[in-house]
This record gives sequence, C-alpha cells and structure tokens, in this order.
Amino acid sequence: MERTLRTEHLELFDKDFAARPAYRLMQNAVTQTAVADIALDRRVVTGIDGSVSHLLDDWKVTNQGKSGRCWMFAGLNLLRVGAAAKLGVKDFEFSQAYVQWWDKLERANYFLEAIIETADRDVDDRTVAHLLSSPIDDGGQWHMFAALVRKYGLVPKVAMPETDSAAATGAMNGILRKVLREGARALRALPDEPARRERKEEILKVVHRVLSIHLGTPPRTFLWQWKDDDKVFHRDGWLTPAEFADTYVQLPLDDYVCLVHDPRPSSPAGRLFTVQYLGNIVEAPPVVYVNTEIDVLRKLAMDSLVGGEPVWFGCDVGQQMSTELGMWDVRLYDYESVYDTDFGLGKADRLLHHESQMTHAMLFTGVDVVDGAPRRWRVENSWGEDKGNDGFWTMNDSWFGEYVFVIAARRSALPANLTAALDTDPIVLPAWDPMGALAR
Repeated sequence: MERTLRTEHLELFDKDFAARPAYRLMQNAVTQTAVADIALDRRVVTGIDGSVSHLLDDWKVTNQGKSGRCWMFAGLNLLRVGAAAKLGVKDFEFSQAYVQWWDKLERANYFLEAIIETADRDVDDRTVAHLLSSPIDDGGQWHMFAALVRKYGLVPKVAMPETDSAAATGAMNGILRKVLREGARALRALPDEPARRERKEEILKVVHRVLSIHLGTPPRTFLWQWKDDDKVFHRDGWLTPAEFADTYVQLPLDDYVCLVHDPRPSSPAGRLFTVQYLGNIVEAPPVVYVNTEIDVLRKLAMDSLVGGEPVWFGCDVGQQMSTELGMWDVRLYDYESVYDTDFGLGKADRLLHHESQMTHAMLFTGVDVVDGAPRRWRVENSWGEDKGNDGFWTMNDSWFGEYVFVIAARRSALPANLTAALDTDPIVLPAWDPMGALAR
C-alpha cells in the first residue's frame, strides 16, 4: 500500500466488511451491548471458582476510593494482619491518610530536588519534561512505602481518618501540581543552588498548607485505647506514631526486597536495577529490584502463602479483568473472535510497545496448590466490598505469568544468586521506563 489513504482503499475496506456476515453480526451486537460482555468467554468463566487450598484472609477489605494509593493500601493491608492479631481484633486499619500526607510532602521535596539537580538543562530536555509532566502522583512502590513507615511510623485510622480529598485526590493533586510547576519555574530562574534551596523552603511551606487543608494535620501523639473482640478494654496511653509502629508492626520491613519479571532483552535476569528519579524520600534507600524469571516470583509467592504470610505484588490490573465477576484470566475475553484479528504481543513486546506496565498493587491472600504448583490465586484488592467477592478476587495462574510484574519477598527466602545481586551496583534505567510506572 502506498503512503496516502485514498478513496479506492476505503472502498476496498467497505466491500471487505460488507462481504462478511460475521462482521455485520458483530456490528449489530456491539452497537447494542458493551463489547466486553460480547467478548467474555463463558468457558473460562465457568471454569473458575474462588476456592483455594491455602486461604489466609478472614477480614474485610479496604477501599482506596478514587485515588491511586493502591501501593500503600496493599502495604498497610500486609502489616495490619499482625497488628490485628496483637490487638486481639478481627478487623483493624492503619490510617492511610497519615501515610498519604507524609508521602505527598516528601514527594514534593523529592521533585523540587530533582528540579534543582537538572536546573542547567533545557526545559524541554526529556528528563526535565518527564519530571514536569506529573510533579506529584498518588502511585508508589514497595520501597517508598517502607521508607515512609521507617521515617514517620504509623497511626490507627481513628487517629487520622479519611477525608474527602484523601479518597478523591483529583482536586488536591491539581492544586499541588500548580504549586510545584510554578515552583519549578521559579527555581530554574534563580542563579545558584543556595538561592534555589532558600526558595524551595517557601514552596514546601505552601505544599504543607495545601495538604493540611485537604487531609488534616497528622498527629504527633495520640491516645490509644481499644476493646478487643472478647470485650476486654486496653489502654496503651499516649503514643507517638513511631512508638505505635514499633509496637504493632509485626513484620521486619527491612528484610523485604522487590523481585521483578521484566523479560525485555535489555533487562538481563539476575541483575539489580533502579529507575532514575524514582522515589519519595530524599536520602532514603533507593528503589531497587532484582530482575528474575516469572517462576521464581511464583514459587516465592506460593511458599510465603503456604507458610501463612500474604504477599504484596504489582501488576497490570486492567488486562483481561472482569470487575463484575472479580476475576482475571489471560483468555477471559475473546477479542480475537470479535474483531477477527490476532493480539499476539508477548510480555516483553507489550512493555516495549507501551501496551503494558505496572498499574496497580494488591495483596495475595490465598493460593490453590495442585501437585506442588499454583493453579489460582486469591487477591485482596482495595476497591471496596462491592467489587469481586466481597472485595476479594480470583486470579488464574495463566494471568500471573503474563501480567504480574513485581512481588515483595523476604530477602532470607531468596536463592543465593539473587541475594548476591542485591549487593551489586544497580543498572539505572531512564526516568520514563515502564518499570517505574507503578509510582505514576
């Protein structure tokens, strides 16, 4: 075909479409019914049930609302299991708004530091343009969550409850972006680093003000008392967030590392990676991960669940997903039959061609093991009880292989070669690499 789309091409396409009864049938169906309902493969749906051989959850799910806080919800959901057990209650939540507040302030500082560092570059430099495209977002990664807990501790939800802006971040984020982009322009116009750092303090003062207006003021101390499920009253007295975290976080955060399955040819397995300008707290340990094979992620996740511990993970959530049914399967929707074409990109090509990236973090809370291998997975989502099975979802293992990208695992559980990789200098990927997408 030549470069220009001409009338004869259009006529050819029209004739081809009109000559196929199956195409006209699909047109009739899809113009009246959502295409996902047409493409849903009944054989896959009836072949999935939610039962698993190893089930950990007996608690209610949380709800991140209209926000991108999945990574911190998943992290707090992991930690609340041990906290609830120590408190003697079935259901307990740490304050998500508290972690959110400190993440926003720290991330604003992180962004401004990146602007100062790149102040000598043109504003349309690709890295500068990437930074300015989204100065502050809701997303994040495991290391960013752990860094916040280490620096600021945690509080129970009653000490800093959700606000309208905590659960629906659009308006707040819009104002913060304005503040930070104007701040970036001001910083770049100043003559030297001392002047920029002085101005940065003024910008952060405004960010602090915006966060306090939208989310409230994070407590420095709070009175903690509660009644357990046996109706016994307890009082710990006045605690700082650090003291509360030290008492009720039962997992060793510093022992957790991230493993990623990135099959792109440019990302060799067994190597340590990081992404430029990926983080939230300046001078915190960098966001790093070891790239490895998908079967390593499978086994470590399965072993953790069989051993009684949920698993934090990140994935491309919207692919082959039914919100109504609360399930994922790699063949859940037969779009090939609807459109009479092939969608054959593999995982590596989907990453390379921007068809896939990490978009959501959740928690594995169960696994169905058959002959020593996982067959399906139970997932605690943070989209509330009205989606899935009271908020819990079912993932067939076929989907795990194609769309799960990262898990947080205990360093002590890793094979020796991956443990050794953690102590090497990381390969630095550019700021816009899809392996950093969960934070965006």
